[in-house]
Amino acid sequence: MATADVRPATRADIPALSVTLGKAFFDDPVMMWLLPDDDVRRRKLHKLFASITRYHHLSRGGVEVATGGQDIGAAALWDPPGEWKQTRAEELRAMPGLLLTFGSALGRGLAVTEMMKKAHPEEPHWYLAVIGSDPAVRGKGFGNALMRSRLDRCDAEYAPAYLESSKPENVPYYERFGFEVTGEFTLPDGGPPLIPMWRTPR
Repeated sequence: MATADVRPATRADIPALSVTLGKAFFDDPVMMWLLPDDDVRRRKLHKLFASITRYHHLSRGGVEVATGGQDIGAAALWDPPGEWKQTRAEELRAMPGLLLTFGSALGRGLAVTEMMKKAHPEEPHWYLAVIGSDPAVRGKGFGNALMRSRLDRCDAEYAPAYLESSKPENVPYYERFGFEVTGEFTLPDGGPPLIPMWRTPR
């Protein structure tokens, strides 16, 4: 793959970007807790990202992909200020994909979503719901290109940004972009921590 080119995602990108995100989150602590079986995670995780992209994030206009040649090496699912909450209709449309992904763990997955909603800041901000790169291109600037693309816009609009890091080791990476840890909450039933982070515009 060549250097990363960032562009807005289209509906036609959903299958490829969801596969990329499925690979990116294969070793994510929250996903491993929800779907502990490696084979199940490998086969099903992309369905989650396809569903939430198709029925929520894409319509908000904040989904971007980083490509090298024809391949999608990384993707970021952002929601603009005031638009991070799913509507009831979106939740219903996304539900079949969530069921296909999580099966009997769906209740646990929905509990995670509720915890994240309760901790979510009220102040208007750009919300980075998901960012991930294919392990094959990690360290080649794809994630960096996606972060810079949206954060440059945040700064131009003087808008804050917010994310939850599901990997403690990723916190320093986000700190390099100006995010600061605002707390920590641990998922129920022995689940891993989630680390909320906030970025003031520059």
